[in-house]
Amino acid sequence: MTETIVIDRRFCGPPDSGNGGYACGAVAAMVGNPAVVTLRQPPSLDTPLRVERNGDGVQAFDGDELVAEGSAAERVDLEVPTPIAFEEAKTAAEGSWIRSTPERHAFPTCFVCGPDREPGDGLRVFVGPVSGRPGLRAAPWVPDASIEVDGMVPPVFVWSVLDCAGGIGADFSKQDPHVLGRMTADVQRPVAVEERCVVVGWRIGVDGRKLDAGSVIFDAAGDVIGAARATWIRLNA
Repeated sequence: MTETIVIDRRFCGPPDSGNGGYACGAVAAMVGNPAVVTLRQPPSLDTPLRVERNGDGVQAFDGDELVAEGSAAERVDLEVPTPIAFEEAKTAAEGSWIRSTPERHAFPTCFVCGPDREPGDGLRVFVGPVSGRPGLRAAPWVPDASIEVDGMVPPVFVWSVLDCAGGIGADFSKQDPHVLGRMTADVQRPVAVEERCVVVGWRIGVDGRKLDAGSVIFDAAGDVIGAARATWIRLNA
C-alpha cells in the first residue's frame, strides 16, 4: 500500500502551502529521531504526497515533483543557550514585533506564528527579545487540547514550533521574507497538553541568501524537550 503524507489546510505556513516545520516533522516521523529534512518546494495543502523509501531515507512527491526528502541524523549541531524562565519568556513575548506591528509579518495566517490566527486554531507563538540576553528571542508555549492525541502533543507540532521560533528568532519579516529550506531536529521527549514550555530562537549566521537559525524548547525544569538547527532561504535576491 502506498504511504502518503497529507498536510491539512489548518497547518499552513504561507497561505497555500504547509508550515515548513510541520512538513519536516511529518517526514521525520517516517525516519526516526533525530532527523534532517530538506524541502525542495512548498508542500501542497490537502493533497496526498506520495512517500517513497530509499534505504534509510524517504522522499515525498506531489505527482512527479519532489517536495521533501528526509533521513536520520546523528545529532543536531547546536550550542544551546542556558534556560530562560517561563515568566521571562512571557515578558519577552509581550515585546514581540508580531504583537506591536503585525503588518510586518510575511505570512500572517501561519499556523504557528501568524497573528491572524485565533487561539485554539493557531498556536500563536510570538517570540520576542529577552532582557539581558542579546540575540535571543523567547515565548511561552502551553499546548492546548486542539493538537492533542491521548493527552500528548505529537512530535510534528514540536517541529512546527521549533521551526517558527528559529525563523522569527532570526528576526526577518515581510520586508525580508524567508522560507524554510532544511531542518535538523531532535525531539528528546513527548510534551503533555497544558505543559508549561519555553521556546527560544536565535540567528546563528548568514551566507548570501541563506540564513542559519537555532531553536530550542525547554520544560519547566529547564531541561531540553527539543532542539533544531535550520537553514532559511531569502526569497528576495
